[in-house]
Amino acid sequence: MNSQDAKRVLETALICASQPLPLRDMRVLFADEVGPDTLRTLLDELTREWDGRGVELVVLSTGWRLQSRPEMRAYLDRLNPEKPPKYSRAVMETLAIIAYRQPVTRGDIEDIRGVSVASQIIKQLEDRGWVEAIGYRESPGRPALLATTKQFLDDLGLASLEQLPLLAGTSGQGEPLTHLLAQQASLLDVASEPVEPVEATQVSASHPASHLPEEPAADAAPMEPHE
Repeated sequence: MNSQDAKRVLETALICASQPLPLRDMRVLFADEVGPDTLRTLLDELTREWDGRGVELVVLSTGWRLQSRPEMRAYLDRLNPEKPPKYSRAVMETLAIIAYRQPVTRGDIEDIRGVSVASQIIKQLEDRGWVEAIGYRESPGRPALLATTKQFLDDLGLASLEQLPLLAGTSGQGEPLTHLLAQQASLLDVASEPVEPVEATQVSASHPASHLPEEPAADAAPMEPHE
């Protein structure tokens, strides 16, 4: 199979895939006869070929995906006028704290926000597939340690936590996570009340990747299997 035919097969698979397509699945398309380096070259070519069109090829945390560009949303919404679920400021602030300080317990979140965190808020984020418990802190009560998921990154169009924006008030003057979430209107709808960013003095201003281990923290006990 020449490279042009391989690119055609790959493009078709990306168009038909319902989820981001990882490299290992792409290799299955070609019975492992096409190596990862060749696949990346083909993906680079496809990215350039889709440039300037209404659809773009992006790499996410779980693989590659063809998706509509943000400026197309106003038109596509006319085909599907249903509004996604709305999220309150409390939910958005809680998610921001988890994203930047993970892994954290519910008590950690309450200390940062200065108010109690309702169980429904955590459940809402878990039901959305954005937050999960990755272990327990070895402290009285063994509270669950919460972290974001790969689905969270995929829904925000991010490949890794390193791409999270800097917090307001940091030297980078990047947009806070809450604003980034609000911009993803094709995936969620923030409640009408304005979303206020978590103060930079409350959440560590260092880059999120510097304190977000891929493995559970040292003080995290593994989750016990459900009966």
